[in-house]
Amino acid sequence: MKADKIVFATGNADKMREIRMIMADLGLEIQSMKEAGVDADIVEDGKTFEENAVIKASAIAEELGKKGVKAVVLADDSGLEIDYLNREPGIYSARYMGENTSYAVKNASLIKRLEGVPDEKRTARFVCVIAAVFPDGRKFTTRAAIEGRIGYEERGQNGFGYDPIFYLPEYGLYSAELEPEEKNRISHRGKALEEMKKVLKQERL
Repeated sequence: MKADKIVFATGNADKMREIRMIMADLGLEIQSMKEAGVDADIVEDGKTFEENAVIKASAIAEELGKKGVKAVVLADDSGLEIDYLNREPGIYSARYMGENTSYAVKNASLIKRLEGVPDEKRTARFVCVIAAVFPDGRKFTTRAAIEGRIGYEERGQNGFGYDPIFYLPEYGLYSAELEPEEKNRISHRGKALEEMKKVLKQERL
């Protein structure tokens, strides 16, 4: 079944900006769930990034199906894994210290928890899984990660979330210091979206 558009299960304007830049060459309209008229309260009770991404995409696809909308629904579940902290905050990254807690507070807390920990033990990665649910019910997932370290302070204005504390040794920059085009090229979300784009083209979206 051909889709008329892509609906991404997020209300995050920064994330939508990244997604539109990366997926622009598919030639389909890309909407957020709000723009598609969906307001669903989704319980993300999966134990992995894959499970949560599929839960989100499936819930939105079901709502759009009721409206007769033929869309491929994409959803991502992403997070920060810090090795020294047993891969926390992991799948709870968005909800770490409470959903309404600012990232400035979350970032300060993580830096505090790593006080005195040397560079070589501050290893971390951003993980992103993209799930796609087609109008006919088929499901696909792609996964990507980017390795780095947790810095000692917040730096940069170009990112959001945990970007300002995520240091990339090979670039000598924090994630939030990268230019948007460069960030999209190397980021966990950028790479996972590129892989998903290949899936969508292969499935003749």
